[in-house]
Amino acid sequence: MIEASTASEARGRDTKGRSPGSSKRARAFLNLMLVSTGLSSGLVLPALAQTAPAANGATQLETITVEGQGETATGPVNGYVATRSASGSKTDTPVIETPQAISVVGRQQIEDQRAQSVVEATRYSPGIRSESFGSDPRNDWFLIRGFPAQTSGYYLDGLQLYSTSFATFKLEPWGLERIEVLRGPSSVLYGGGNPGGLINAISKKPTTTPQGMVEFGINNYGNAYGAFDVSGPLAVGAGGNQLFYRVLGLGRVGGTQTEYTDEDRAFIAPSLTWKPNDDTTLTILGSYQRDKTNGQNFLPYVGTVVPAPFGRIPTKLFTSNPGFDKFEREQAMIGYQLEHRVNDAWTVRQNLRYNYLSVDFNTLYGLGYASPPTASEALLSRGNFVTTPRVGQFTVDNQAEVKFSTGPLQHTMLFGLDYKRYRIDDEQGFEMGPSLNLVYPIYTPAFPTLSRYTLSNIVQNQLGAYVQDQIRFDRFTLVLSGRHDWVNTDSKNYLFPASSFDGDERKFSGRVGLIYNTDFGLAPYVAYSKSFDPQIGLNSATQQPLAPETGEQIEAGLKYQPVGMRSFVSASVFNLKRQNVLTTDPANILNQIQTGEVRSQGIELEANANLLDGLDLVGAYTVYDLETTKDLNVANIGKVPVGVPESFGSLWLNYTVQDGTLKGFGVGAGVRFVGRSFADQANTYRVPGYTVADATIHYERDNWRAALNVSNLFDEVYVGSCSSTSACFYGDRRKATVSVSYKW
Repeated sequence: MIEASTASEARGRDTKGRSPGSSKRARAFLNLMLVSTGLSSGLVLPALAQTAPAANGATQLETITVEGQGETATGPVNGYVATRSASGSKTDTPVIETPQAISVVGRQQIEDQRAQSVVEATRYSPGIRSESFGSDPRNDWFLIRGFPAQTSGYYLDGLQLYSTSFATFKLEPWGLERIEVLRGPSSVLYGGGNPGGLINAISKKPTTTPQGMVEFGINNYGNAYGAFDVSGPLAVGAGGNQLFYRVLGLGRVGGTQTEYTDEDRAFIAPSLTWKPNDDTTLTILGSYQRDKTNGQNFLPYVGTVVPAPFGRIPTKLFTSNPGFDKFEREQAMIGYQLEHRVNDAWTVRQNLRYNYLSVDFNTLYGLGYASPPTASEALLSRGNFVTTPRVGQFTVDNQAEVKFSTGPLQHTMLFGLDYKRYRIDDEQGFEMGPSLNLVYPIYTPAFPTLSRYTLSNIVQNQLGAYVQDQIRFDRFTLVLSGRHDWVNTDSKNYLFPASSFDGDERKFSGRVGLIYNTDFGLAPYVAYSKSFDPQIGLNSATQQPLAPETGEQIEAGLKYQPVGMRSFVSASVFNLKRQNVLTTDPANILNQIQTGEVRSQGIELEANANLLDGLDLVGAYTVYDLETTKDLNVANIGKVPVGVPESFGSLWLNYTVQDGTLKGFGVGAGVRFVGRSFADQANTYRVPGYTVADATIHYERDNWRAALNVSNLFDEVYVGSCSSTSACFYGDRRKATVSVSYKW
């Protein structure tokens, strides 16, 4: 995304913001509302079957008897309540025994809310501020514990989807079994990353029993989709030799709330699981995705958050040029997950994936008003921007897990060695474009800029060795983790060779956590952790490669999982520091130096529960105290970072009739609140908070399901956030989606 409102600011990352507008109707509606884990009801493993020759000589599959395996850390979630996860430990561990805050969004919740993106699916989770740049069909943007996390905190099946510059990955929820949000520093297991936390999405994998599903839907903007998902066994042989497959895909085409902006997608993901015996499993996962849309509106504070002399800018107005603007992404992934149980004590794993990504992006984006707006004229200055990054990323994670006892202590030890190679060929260009009158828009022709300010090749290699011991003594579990990373970044700047560099970094990160589990389901915990995040670029003051950002956190919490009930409640408090933050040199505003520090303190509350048969609840509330604690510009000290709300909360209830003439009929409703944020570092321009409501009505009979989902039910017009007073972003308007699906 484009991060700033000038050519020099546009170099590097995108930034954005948001603002509010809450209505009495939404508040009245609120009053009316009064990991990788899962209890797999549908995931079963077949018992060993023998093959018998058919009359024609071909192999004939005998009837397979299946029996439930119980829950796993990467299987389906039973309803809304996940009880196991691997994201916080890289081992199959109950969430109630993990001394770190974890939230899991399962497949049923994704389907009930009809989430069309990862950030829509995490709207009702604590600690994560999804859609942090308003309505944007291009990318998944999110803050975790107040810090931007989309660059280094996006994972698929435990392997990073690193993004830099404008080369951004985006995941299709149709291909996901669950989405896990791990909050707090996690470098000790995953290497370089944002200190606020990460999203770890878990792919759908082949099932042991035949199943299939097709779904079609369309929303009020004319955006229609069709999707399919088929899976099952291919062959079962003697000695436990088994082969399973899964193929799923989705096609989407049609408009959005902004004129001239479609959201088109083609997605397909085949996978294959081979079990040569009971101790070995190999799953090959592939996917291909192509997205086509347009850039996003960068709008002034005056005319969105507050009225201008002409009123407010319409949410549907397209401020780039139709036919000129384009955003096209192509991404492909191929990899595997291999696990072998050596004996009752030792298990070894290897997870490997290669990602390819290309982006072709042209846009005219807003730089603020060219002159003070009047009732008849509001000239928006526009920058003509182009970028065409190409990315290749290879990641492999090797693990050895051993379980043993030393006297009264029970150990689960994990030894790991992972490697990541990330390469980007980057190209970015900028020049001033024609202005646009927001009151009476006439699109002056424009052509892609030929000038370039970035033409580079960057290769980053990261090797990490880690060890973890989960020590259980009576009701206590002590987690000790340590990791050392070696990072090399080789940057070649073809336009300015003097800015090329080859830098090496070494960093240790660690974690210690203690949790106590009572026999009635209560589990208090405390943890301390550190993290680092390698940066790409030069320190303007020293002309040396940027040092890694670092993070340090103390966290305490309470988890509660009532015995015999499908519910989970948690509360966490934390003190988190993000250090070595890039800040603007007050002596030269074009220079970026590393002297900053931001502190985030907060409380997060969460409740996931099956209250009654057919009645599910998801609730969350987050409140922060965010503050810049170090900055060369002393005026920024004590201020809240731009575009970050300090409070947000949500509540969702869904009920499905379990018997009688209305069996299968259901309704759901939710409310989401996001507090105020700021559009400038001085905190003088406020972006108000907002409240929106969501609702659904659905009916399921036999194998059919029909649903109507409406987000932003009362069609609130609000600004999601602002990254500056010239870069504000409207949030999603009302979106009603009708869908029909059939399962077999």
